[in-house]
Amino acid sequence: MNDIVTAEPPTLLESYEEDEILVRECLVGNEKAWATLIRKYANLIFSIPIRRRYSQEDASDIFQAVCLAMLGALGSLRQPRALAAWLIQTTLHTCERFDARQHRLLAFEPELASVEYVQQSPETLLRQLENEQLLRQAVAHMCPECRKLIDLLFFTDPPVPYEKAAAELGMAKGSVGATRMRCLEKLRRSLEEQGFN
Repeated sequence: MNDIVTAEPPTLLESYEEDEILVRECLVGNEKAWATLIRKYANLIFSIPIRRRYSQEDASDIFQAVCLAMLGALGSLRQPRALAAWLIQTTLHTCERFDARQHRLLAFEPELASVEYVQQSPETLLRQLENEQLLRQAVAHMCPECRKLIDLLFFTDPPVPYEKAAAELGMAKGSVGATRMRCLEKLRRSLEEQGFN
């Protein structure tokens, strides 16, 4: 099997080309390419059922169903560059089928009904999910120091205090604020280049 070898992570601008390479490698049986593709889009796929307030177990079932659908559809995917949009649509359709199955079950067992989620318009949801994926990709392609700092300060719940972030990154506590501003400015420029709105 062929292995994908990259000297350094691709830039955000190369992300679509990366998808074409990964799809091509998956089609010839490259398991490393498949694992990379799954890792790249796992958060995007999971974010949709989680946003709709599914349990972790149900979200995992939906994730597996979408991954199987992707595996079956890779050969017929006309534009690998549109993989993220295809995954969003496929995950939304999988959630709708899951909802329909749940509603059929609830007709027999109404006590299993749970809280309804607030539904957004499909256009709003699609735009939001695409922006979230752009953000994930932009952060993933930053230097390791910025990536780790942004993760600690913004994607950890609860956010890590500056003192602990400084200790984890091996820097002085007083330099965390300046480094944070520098990293956020790089992230802002990267997102603007990609049309993030």
